[in-house]
Amino acid sequence: MGLVKALTNSVFSYIGDMWEDYIYCDSLDNDVLVKKGKKRQSGGAGNNADENVITNGSRIAVNAGQTLIVVENGQIIDFTAEQGGYEYVKGVEPTMFCGSFGEDMKVGIDRIKTRLKFGGIPSNDQRVYFVNTKEILDNRFGFGEVPYRDSEFDLTILIQGFGAFSFHITDPILFYENVCGNVAEQYNKSTIIGQMKAELQNEMLPVLGKLANSGLHYDQLPQHSADILDILKENLSHKWKEERGIELMTVVFTSIIPDDDSMEKVRQMQESRVYSDNKAMLGARVGAASANAMESAAENPAGAANGFIGMNMARNSANIDVAQLMQDDGRQQPASGGNTWTCSCGMVNTMMFCPKCGSKKPEPKKCPSCGFEFPLELSAMKFCPSCGKNTEE
Repeated sequence: MGLVKALTNSVFSYIGDMWEDYIYCDSLDNDVLVKKGKKRQSGGAGNNADENVITNGSRIAVNAGQTLIVVENGQIIDFTAEQGGYEYVKGVEPTMFCGSFGEDMKVGIDRIKTRLKFGGIPSNDQRVYFVNTKEILDNRFGFGEVPYRDSEFDLTILIQGFGAFSFHITDPILFYENVCGNVAEQYNKSTIIGQMKAELQNEMLPVLGKLANSGLHYDQLPQHSADILDILKENLSHKWKEERGIELMTVVFTSIIPDDDSMEKVRQMQESRVYSDNKAMLGARVGAASANAMESAAENPAGAANGFIGMNMARNSANIDVAQLMQDDGRQQPASGGNTWTCSCGMVNTMMFCPKCGSKKPEPKKCPSCGFEFPLELSAMKFCPSCGKNTEE
């Protein structure tokens, strides 16, 4: 019993005019992995009415992206992975056209030949199945709270990610024998995809651990999808390819990011690094915080004096010299024209309160005669430059 090529790389457009059974399967969509072939009969005298008995001389058409397997009493007796038209002849040996699946299906072929050598089993139930060997796309998955030791900050953070993967059936014989078996009509992707996603998510822990040990920073992970795919293929090879005849093809990540708590830790570490590398920026940050604290102290319902006392105690306990920080590395705060004023402590300021001692910016000096307002840097002048009046009389 075997398959004989009847018309290479073509379906039987003329089959409706012949009396033998015609077994065919339309193109398999992305959600169908295996489908049982159906007979199409023209009503001739030679037709066998039993759906599970293949008439001698029946025509079978195989489309692109399909592998045909012939099953007798639950065991595969022949198959073809080559597109074209075939005739089922009971008087010939199994032909087993492997197509491009020769190496992957070698073990299955040896098992079939061994079984047939010892006589097989009596034929009373014969079925034809079509296996979808196209790439099965758009299988979305995600993972969360996977520990990742980031070498940039020497910090363990929790990584979460989302993406999609694709796979294809590389050994239809293994897949039939170990996964789907004699299905009544068809075997859908939904039956196995949940298990595949769980196994893929489980493998992300050792994969990310391996990348972390290589010194890869967490924000570089999306750029290394190819490395992640190679490691996943290697880790899943035994469970998927060798036991089920399935191979992972692609993995694409839409995002790989830390969770909210880890992101906040990273943000704080980055901010600390900036201030430790640039003391002038730290001085500006402390100065701005001091100014905000002064404004709040001035509005203290218990009295502005109490507010300033508390603020100064906090600053002094931290031993922060804001002026020194802001002028570190020889950097001076830029002058800003008439808005610049020099405090009694010697600090040059542009803010309302001196960030070094907390003194308030002095009110501008006015001429009592003409009302001219002296710039702060000219407030020590004795005579009005507008009317010449002695301002100290």
